[in-house]
Amino acid sequence: MQYATRFTTALTAAAALVLTTPTGAHAGAIGSTPVQTFEYSVGGVTMKVPTGCMFTHAIRGSGRRITYQNAGVDCAFVGAMSSGFCNWRIDFTYAGTSNRIYRTSRGRTHHECKIDPMRNNSPRTLPRYGKACAHLHVNGVRRVSQCHHITK
Repeated sequence: MQYATRFTTALTAAAALVLTTPTGAHAGAIGSTPVQTFEYSVGGVTMKVPTGCMFTHAIRGSGRRITYQNAGVDCAFVGAMSSGFCNWRIDFTYAGTSNRIYRTSRGRTHHECKIDPMRNNSPRTLPRYGKACAHLHVNGVRRVSQCHHITK
């Protein structure tokens, strides 16, 4: 009985905390897309990206205002043992509700090989609602994309 009383008291306190915490009009989304297996050549050497890698795109903000945006690759199992991604870059694109891209934030190309490429993007206010996407390019070829809808 004493355990049940302590548990109920703790649960009530937690519920009160959740209910009294101020909530702003902030929103966020995180999504991951598997990176498909592919091969590419760097300096005559064939590189293979095996399964086990995910491309994750996170975004936070309110309305059309983006306060934080990040995208990167996480690999596990066999994917974590590969040589990684060479000559990579991450771009962010923004499109209206008609899917027409109106802005691209192109990342710089990193010529080293990295198992966990990542990029942050600067805060911005979008001129219209639509979607924000992150794209991973490896050796000049777009390999995977992940998008979030930006709505009212």
